Amino acid sequence: MSRHILLAGSTGLIGRVVRLQLVDRSDIDLVSLVRAGSAASGHPIDFEQLCGAPEATLMPIAPEGIDVAISCLGTTIRTAGSQTAMFRVDHDYVLALGKGARALGARQFILVSSIGAGGPGFYLETKGAIEQAVTDLGFERVDLIRPGFLVGHRDDTRIWEAVAQRALTALSPILPRRFSRYGVIPAMLVSDAIVKLVGRREPGRYVHENADLQRLSGHAD
Repeated sequence: MSRHILLAGSTGLIGRVVRLQLVDRSDIDLVSLVRAGSAASGHPIDFEQLCGAPEATLMPIAPEGIDVAISCLGTTIRTAGSQTAMFRVDHDYVLALGKGARALGARQFILVSSIGAGGPGFYLETKGAIEQAVTDLGFERVDLIRPGFLVGHRDDTRIWEAVAQRALTALSPILPRRFSRYGVIPAMLVSDAIVKLVGRREPGRYVHENADLQRLSGHAD
């Protein structure tokens, strides 16, 4: 029997690879959500409508229910245009996805968050808030993905991020162990780890940082 997987954020750095790894698997029925009007492959959805009626919006898209929901949704203040707009994507859209998935029977939620979630600053506070909100929805299992500095190909150009990427890549091998959680990690490796987590049966709330993501992906040192 196929597992019904719901994926949001399939055009991003991590989500696009997760989609590619799952879309052709015979044991998985993948529903990949994309913004209405997007040219990307998937099921077009109005995320504002999702916020207003999570279950009703997802029901026609996933009529057989959902087993596992994966959120790779995320943006930046610069891209979104304001803190309010970023919060709408990183918190409200993700929470609506979780509510709809839970209503349609999902037992597991996998959330791509960030290292330092819940720490100081608007971005980390937002990540901490959505982690807690999703946990409170009552899924049997919640997997919180907290990668360090992600590297990989992006469609958009972020000059300062590219500079930081080169610097951190050079420094990562010599970072003290206590700081390795903040080090560089390839998006492909994170995607591999997420795919390995899909369908895990052990209940509870699990936090996966760089070292655990490397282990799950099979690329541990």
